[in-house]
Amino acid sequence: MAGPRWKRYFGCEPSGYQLVFSSLASTASSSVMGITYSVGEVDHLYTFFVQWSPDIYSKGEKKRCKPSNNVRMKCHKDTNGISKAFRKPAGKPQAAKKWEIITVKDSKRRLSLCDSVESEVDETEFQEVEDDFPVLSHASQLLDDFHLQKIAANLPPRTQGYPWHLVYSTINHGSSLKTLYRNMADLDSPVLLVIRDMHKKVFGAFCSDPFRVSKYCYGTGETFLFSFNPDFQQYRWSGENSYFVSGNWESLQIGGGGAGFALWLDADLYHGASFSCPTFRNAPLSTNEDFIVQDVEVWTVQN
Repeated sequence: MAGPRWKRYFGCEPSGYQLVFSSLASTASSSVMGITYSVGEVDHLYTFFVQWSPDIYSKGEKKRCKPSNNVRMKCHKDTNGISKAFRKPAGKPQAAKKWEIITVKDSKRRLSLCDSVESEVDETEFQEVEDDFPVLSHASQLLDDFHLQKIAANLPPRTQGYPWHLVYSTINHGSSLKTLYRNMADLDSPVLLVIRDMHKKVFGAFCSDPFRVSKYCYGTGETFLFSFNPDFQQYRWSGENSYFVSGNWESLQIGGGGAGFALWLDADLYHGASFSCPTFRNAPLSTNEDFIVQDVEVWTVQN
């Protein structure tokens, strides 16, 4: 179907191109010799060929061309839809026909582009899942992936996405509250206290400020308690009082205002206690209200 008139309009021979009749209704079609066409609608294709190459396809002589294997012509079977597409409706301007000519290479490239976009979406979703897990400076001896995911998802927005640094652990630094305070002397960032008792139960607290010796309570409403029993339980600030954290050389206390502290640790980080208190309206975090500490870790989230 080559010819100078075709070249003048399209700038190239039709071989290796797809003709997509996008203005026709999408319905079932038949396929013969690699060509997809509507039954009884060959005449409309012929009309198209005559329009572009009258010197080859005259109106009075309907020559049938046999397309090459590299050309795919698509139209759809909806006879009424096709007739309307080629017939000028009475009293209305004729709608412009939409033709698109693309190379087979372009077609494959478009498919490839769609695949790559889907891949990018999948990678983004995967990355979002990965972002739920914090990056740790050291391997935790107390927290597994489930613990990390649950705790990280409930941290304040200002700490999201930042790495966790281990500043104290009984395994690495021994059991001493003084050492815990000393390791945090230069910190100005939130901390995460994680405790495992002798019954293997994991619990602790996120504190808006690093632990230190102070005459008065300190911290903000970002402070919260958590425990795994075995599911994740979180206790946020109730707003009833501001007894978030207080510390001295003999003990560390979190929460208060009632019969006992929400979490209390002695100077040797060996004995502990956990009671319900007004600050968080929490249930006891440990297996028993009085418990023996097996291990302690303190992490800082530095932004």
